[in-house]
Amino acid sequence: QVQLVESGGGLVQTGGSLRLSCEVSERTFSYITMGWFRQAPGKERVLVASIVRSGGTTYYLDSVKGRFTIARDNARNTVYLQMNTVTPEDTAVYYCAASQFALQFAKGIKDYAYWGQGTQVTVSS
Repeated sequence: QVQLVESGGGLVQTGGSLRLSCEVSERTFSYITMGWFRQAPGKERVLVASIVRSGGTTYYLDSVKGRFTIARDNARNTVYLQMNTVTPEDTAVYYCAASQFALQFAKGIKDYAYWGQGTQVTVSS
């Protein structure tokens, strides 16, 4: 059964750090691209970062470049999102997702076949 399980969300102060984890089933982890999306209240779900199977190529949303880092540990079937220097604008539910498409083609919700349940990140000012 395909499963993605996120963890690591919570409440953090502005300027702080948080690391999200996404543990995936072995079959899911064979997917080409893994991504982290976020959805703030009243807003669309957007791709924050993505990474290819080898880990050699990544994508970041402009507003998180230099602050967030995506990584994957293939031995542990886990994808991480390290969030540094967070601001209240980073407050959202964060979702892990798996895509069968190459990274440059996996930019929207419709490009990802499997999703986790989401984890809440709240940044206090």
